[in-house]
Amino acid sequence: MSTIRFQHLGLIAIGVLLTTSIDAQESKQRTSAPANRVHCPSTPAELKQLLTAGNAAFPLLSAHRGGPTGQDAENSLTTFQRATEVGFLLIEVDPRLTADGVPVLLHDSTLDRTTTGTGKLSEHRWADLSSIRLRDMNAAPTDQSIPTLRQAIQWAQGRCVLVLDSKDASVAERVQMITELKAEASTMMLTYSIKDAAECYRLNPDIMMEVGITNRKQLDQFDRCGVPWSNIVAFVGHKKPADRQLLEMIHQRGACCMAGTSRNLDKLLHPSADESDTSTADLKSKYQQLIEMGVDIIETDRPHDVWALIAESTN
Repeated sequence: MSTIRFQHLGLIAIGVLLTTSIDAQESKQRTSAPANRVHCPSTPAELKQLLTAGNAAFPLLSAHRGGPTGQDAENSLTTFQRATEVGFLLIEVDPRLTADGVPVLLHDSTLDRTTTGTGKLSEHRWADLSSIRLRDMNAAPTDQSIPTLRQAIQWAQGRCVLVLDSKDASVAERVQMITELKAEASTMMLTYSIKDAAECYRLNPDIMMEVGITNRKQLDQFDRCGVPWSNIVAFVGHKKPADRQLLEMIHQRGACCMAGTSRNLDKLLHPSADESDTSTADLKSKYQQLIEMGVDIIETDRPHDVWALIAESTN
């Protein structure tokens, strides 16, 4: 029995050493590139100015679900804080409603994948979530609770800009929270239709939005909707844009362009990716191509890794 016990303790010690080594490598990687020097906007006008086409602050990053890796959890205030190590950035989050109507941050409609709870979020009251903890990207429980949208917006002020995705919280509900907390300088809305963008603008014209403009038909529709181009960031797609002129036309209207890499390029940054297939130089070139095409903001799952690749493109 004693021999088995000592062997078990030895395995635990090795595991701790390996985890410590991995954490040290991640920490070193996170600080490998200097943080950007962009100041966080303090007024809605400053946010609009920052996100205007041609601003010298570009390129910027948007951290998808907060940009968690390894021991980070999705939609976690701790993960958001770590993301800001690259400097100013946008952070995309996922508001959903509990059974009693409290907006919280959770990507899935169910608790199972990202928390220690089970079942549909919509069937749990806010008080029921107090004992539930978030899971990290390795599915291990953390000591972090599910944050409310209010907590996240209050935390973000002066630190970053949150982008509120559209899950089951309506346009009106999200606008109401931003307006109530006077958070127009640090919170944006993500809208999946031009109709929703028009509703947001009608309810509060000081709120910036991320709106999908992936083709010329959508560009023409937005031209006619009555929302100023200065109120939006145009999301041009989850892959390398095929129509470079579309980005030029968006820039001519004064808006900046965002593209997502979480579904493609970011996967090559994952530790399980075959390094023989894509070198660091090749990856750097692929992200750089997006910037050269006119992408001003890259939405990524891995903000630290991507920032290390594109940091020299700034200033």
